[in-house]
Amino acid sequence: MKKLTEGRKMFIIVLAIYIFYGAFFIIFDDFDRRVWAPLSDSWDWHMMGVGVVVLLVLAFILHRYSRQMDERISREQAEKENVLRRQLTQNIAHELKTPVASILGYTETLMDNPDIDQATRQQFIQRTHHQAERLTSLLSDIATLNRMDYAPDMIQKERVDVARLFSDIVQESQPNLAQHNMTLRNCLPGEVVVEGNPSLIYSIFRNLLDNAINYAGDGTTVEVSVTEQDNDWQFSFSDNGVGIAEEHLPRLFERFYRVDKSRSRKMGGTGLGLSVVKNAVVLHGGTITAQAIHPHGLCFLFTLKK
Repeated sequence: MKKLTEGRKMFIIVLAIYIFYGAFFIIFDDFDRRVWAPLSDSWDWHMMGVGVVVLLVLAFILHRYSRQMDERISREQAEKENVLRRQLTQNIAHELKTPVASILGYTETLMDNPDIDQATRQQFIQRTHHQAERLTSLLSDIATLNRMDYAPDMIQKERVDVARLFSDIVQESQPNLAQHNMTLRNCLPGEVVVEGNPSLIYSIFRNLLDNAINYAGDGTTVEVSVTEQDNDWQFSFSDNGVGIAEEHLPRLFERFYRVDKSRSRKMGGTGLGLSVVKNAVVLHGGTITAQAIHPHGLCFLFTLKK
């Protein structure tokens, strides 16, 4: 069913109000609705004819105005989307430039200096590999966001056991957790089933865990729990790390928004992880918020439909 535009809604509401009051005054002689006198004489018929003419004129005017209103709204939305698209394109170009420049710099140094010592060569190769991994992650996040933005209806959903999926993510992340001396408390029950896309559900939990590993701080604890509600599951993803200031919370899910830009790039972040999380949650009919934990820490609360 085609969604009604704002102009169409206004058109229908105003006409409905006019028709209601017109019928009321034609059928009833007074305001207390005690006298029934439907079209008792020729005057009533004349009034009804005038009312029909006025209705047609009003409908014509409202129809033209509603079309102009819809066109104006469409233009404003298109302009806003163009601005956002240009900003996103500029941000993507800027983010791609950094790893590409690093890769070119390291490889050019290796090619121009064939006699470079083995230790330095190995160091440059490792840095090149790190930048290539960051570039791959960035392109993957961009592809995921584009898929959710432009083809949400084509994303297939199936039965997903979140508890089992998250256990796999924990196993994959054990080396990073150990490297940062972090503790993970997995409080999910044996089975948490949702109807969703496995790849996007994976992205939600993997990005949140990676975000905690990268920014919570060494020696911190991450806890993941869930509460069953009537129609959905409410997940809590929290850590007792350094946290972030309150003023950053409203913009935390914006694309390429970083609390600490230099530290984020050093950690290899793409600036898109939390945006992927929010879009994936919304696509699954859920909501997500970020809350500061006092005195230290950060908590993500989000829901997924059963």
